[in-house]
Amino acid sequence: MATARDYDDIPGTYVFDGRRSQQGYRLNMFCMSLNDEANRERFRTDEAAYLDGFDLTPQQRRAVLERDWLGLLQLGGNIYYTFKLAILDGLSMQDVGGAMSGVTGAEFNQMMIDGGRSIEGNRRIDESAATHGSSGHTS
Repeated sequence: MATARDYDDIPGTYVFDGRRSQQGYRLNMFCMSLNDEANRERFRTDEAAYLDGFDLTPQQRRAVLERDWLGLLQLGGNIYYTFKLAILDGLSMQDVGGAMSGVTGAEFNQMMIDGGRSIEGNRRIDESAATHGSSGHTS
């Protein structure tokens, strides 16, 4: 069993640590392969066939094919690598952030300009369960 990390109880937090690196190694190698134009063309031609060469888990494979950006991170994808797939699709980082947040790219961009997402609903699980200010956490 994996050692618990102090950030494990923050909803929506997918830190690319050693365990995610191991989990997503093949997924990230697929994404890195998209640096090469010939590979991008092979992928565009037949996405499913191209993915056969990377021994992805069924969940990773589905996340790639469905462009499930948040799922890619949850399955060990590194945002810098998975963004190579987004670029292939002509998407911006704001588009991807918006898709992960349930808003458009423009709305996501404005949310960042306005100071980011509200902390409400994004606190540590133990903080959310406690009365505000009584948990002792400062993060």
